[in-house]
Amino acid sequence: MTEGAAVNVEVEPEFRPEESAPEEERYVFSYTVTVHNASRHSIQLMARHWTITQGSGKVQDVRGKGVVGQQPVIAPGQHFRYTSRAILDGPVGVMQGEYTCVDTATQRPFEVPIAPFRLAGPNQVH
Repeated sequence: MTEGAAVNVEVEPEFRPEESAPEEERYVFSYTVTVHNASRHSIQLMARHWTITQGSGKVQDVRGKGVVGQQPVIAPGQHFRYTSRAILDGPVGVMQGEYTCVDTATQRPFEVPIAPFRLAGPNQVH
């Protein structure tokens, strides 16, 4: 089993009406990510890459070190959870991406894919 196959990611998106302003084409979504490490070694989440496709067709690539200002080390059998936000210009979008992690025992980097997930405001067809 490769390192990437032993690490999985769950995402729970949520529309944030109190932070959104549809009249200004501002739709705010939070998403809570849980990274599960089912491998035999500790891993460190080093970088992220998100592709955000808005309903308007606009595509944005977001890259950066770690997540929410951290590069967490996740021990075998443990998980790391964080919440972040995305701001769209319409009520619907899709995010997907990958994390670059390092096996702390071997220092080998590997990618962990993040399956596409839908961002949908109120009254949008799911």
